[in-house]
Amino acid sequence: MPNAILVLNAGSSSLKFSLFADPPGGPELRLRGQIEGLNGAPHFIARDTAGAILDERRWADGTNLGHDGAAHHLVEFLQGFRDEYQLMAVGHRVVHGGQAFSQPVRVDAEVLAKLEKFVPLAPLHQPHNLAPIRAVAERAPQLPQVACFDTAFHRRQPELAQLFALPSAITERGVRRYGFHGLSYEYIASVLPQLAPEAAAGRVVVAHLGNGASLCAMAAGRSMASTMGFTAVDGLPMGTRCGNIDPGVILYLMDELKMDARAIERLIYKESGLLGVSGISSDMRELLASDAPRAALAVDLFVYRIGRELGSLAAALGGLDALVFTGGIGEHAPAIRARVCRDAAWLGVELDEAANEAGGPRISTASSTVSAWTLATDEELMIARHTRQTISPP
Repeated sequence: MPNAILVLNAGSSSLKFSLFADPPGGPELRLRGQIEGLNGAPHFIARDTAGAILDERRWADGTNLGHDGAAHHLVEFLQGFRDEYQLMAVGHRVVHGGQAFSQPVRVDAEVLAKLEKFVPLAPLHQPHNLAPIRAVAERAPQLPQVACFDTAFHRRQPELAQLFALPSAITERGVRRYGFHGLSYEYIASVLPQLAPEAAAGRVVVAHLGNGASLCAMAAGRSMASTMGFTAVDGLPMGTRCGNIDPGVILYLMDELKMDARAIERLIYKESGLLGVSGISSDMRELLASDAPRAALAVDLFVYRIGRELGSLAAALGGLDALVFTGGIGEHAPAIRARVCRDAAWLGVELDEAANEAGGPRISTASSTVSAWTLATDEELMIARHTRQTISPP
């Protein structure tokens, strides 16, 4: 009976899962799905690799399933595959590893206690990431669990790239630039050498563009700088997050509008970005299809900020050899890729319009001094790989 690895990615009101078989050649996806609406109208769906529905269930409106109930239902569902696979481990996406964790780690009580201390660093993400770890531990205490961190890939950045210009007493409390989307960037760094070995060995900026969006500067596959900083609200405008903002604006909101911390948190995380600027939607597809002036403004601001941050990261690298697009928008919005590439002509990017419309993978001309690419990311596969290596190192 082949072994299998379960990958869990918990959000505030959802639990996404993937099941990977573990053949000698590495993890292979077998099924995936999610339970969404955990706190009001839960909906479970599982699909095979071809997209066919394997199982589906809806709970009544008002049902508060929570992460514990979701994990319980998922375990019951997976029992139906016990004659096909032997579950060997569970890998979890955990947003924050702080300064303590620069690589995946097998979770025990001591590790879980350390991860709980990072809740103040990521209060909107960390508690939800840890909830299914506890739920699985309660139901299957002998099953190995591995935490894989969105911050870990960036821990090797130069010290200067991680520092704020704050007193050392505050820096020593963990207030520094951590960067996020690390599992996505790590996956791109692992596959780019097969596609473009010369570019991968050089200076690359990867644009992870989705509902959450960031850029990462890499030199020979190592993270050197990122647009996200202390939190995942920094950097680019996103679906509902504001991105980079003058700290003085926060003080203004407190002093003049009498907003407290929670109101400001809601504003910068859930009411800003594409949604806030457009007043229409956080979904780039809807904005691109709209003829509303404010929809166009939101898209313009998104592209403009990418261009500014791209220039900053190219400066941090001392030049640029390749630009890579990934994430939901990066992979599926050729109009956004085209605008970013045209704005980056000064860096040496020359767009191949036809290749871009076709989805690449290479979307720059053969003569372009900076190559441009579109690559699908796979954070779940990265977690499965890490989980396998952590519980059974080579």
